[in-house]
Amino acid sequence: MGAVGWLCPGFGHLLQGRWVRALLLGGAVWTCFLAGLWMGGHLFIVKGDEQGSALLQLPPMIANLGSGLLYFFCWFMGVGFSDDLINAARPTYEYGNTFLLVAGLLNYLSMLDAFDISAGRKP
Repeated sequence: MGAVGWLCPGFGHLLQGRWVRALLLGGAVWTCFLAGLWMGGHLFIVKGDEQGSALLQLPPMIANLGSGLLYFFCWFMGVGFSDDLINAARPTYEYGNTFLLVAGLLNYLSMLDAFDISAGRKP
């Protein structure tokens, strides 16, 4: 259930019949992710442009990967990964970055919750 919950936010709880948790947690992840993109946020990917910069891009990339298929869909479509100055000049750019990071980290917590419920460690 944990892997399903990571792949599609909220789906791990939905398969266990926990509709309210699926709507709350999955809805929060989807809302944060879409709001972050709408605000012009940037999804991170490790690029070895300069020495040492790849290490600085690794933690936010891991946080963004928490969004599961949302991240991979955006990667495939080329949305949110551009380094253009238009998005960086927007006043909501940093808020968008934060929303995208929070969406991934929240989905990690949701995934662990779905796994704990399926393992019987949580009622």
